[in-house]
Amino acid sequence: MSRVLIRVLWLTLISGLALQGCTPPKPVRLGAPIEGYSHTSAAINRFSVNRGGGPNISPYSGGGKQNCCASLPVKWHPGLTVVVEWEKDPDPYASANWPPLGTDGYRAAYKLHAAKYTRHRAVVPVARYEELGLVNVHFLPCNQVAVSAGATYPGRPDYPFHFPQKMQEPATCPES
Repeated sequence: MSRVLIRVLWLTLISGLALQGCTPPKPVRLGAPIEGYSHTSAAINRFSVNRGGGPNISPYSGGGKQNCCASLPVKWHPGLTVVVEWEKDPDPYASANWPPLGTDGYRAAYKLHAAKYTRHRAVVPVARYEELGLVNVHFLPCNQVAVSAGATYPGRPDYPFHFPQKMQEPATCPES
């Protein structure tokens, strides 16, 4: 082989090795959008997953509104949990009987009403996923929460939860 050809091959090899060092590593964690579902008569005024904020949710509703983002591992692993924090309005339709909006009476009624909001925090296991996708948070009776984070969504057969949209609070909740 000629010296020129050897140099070209050597430079090609060195260049190829140098470029391999420029390839960014695959991420271990990603930010996933957050969506919520209230399966109870309470409104969820606000919630978060690992401090990433989710949308507010009306009673017996959810889906369709997403906020960004919850940091989760790209690959699911046993024992994976998230911290869910939320504020709940147990009587979301009370304002129908309040004085007119913008009045002192309205402000006083709101202040009394907001004092009845409850705040909760739970460490929740994340359902197994093959591919990280949308983080779905289900608010259930007795301040229970279920979380999925896969590339599927409620209503599909491969979705890990099949809760009815309307669930009633029992007369007494089990102690957690």
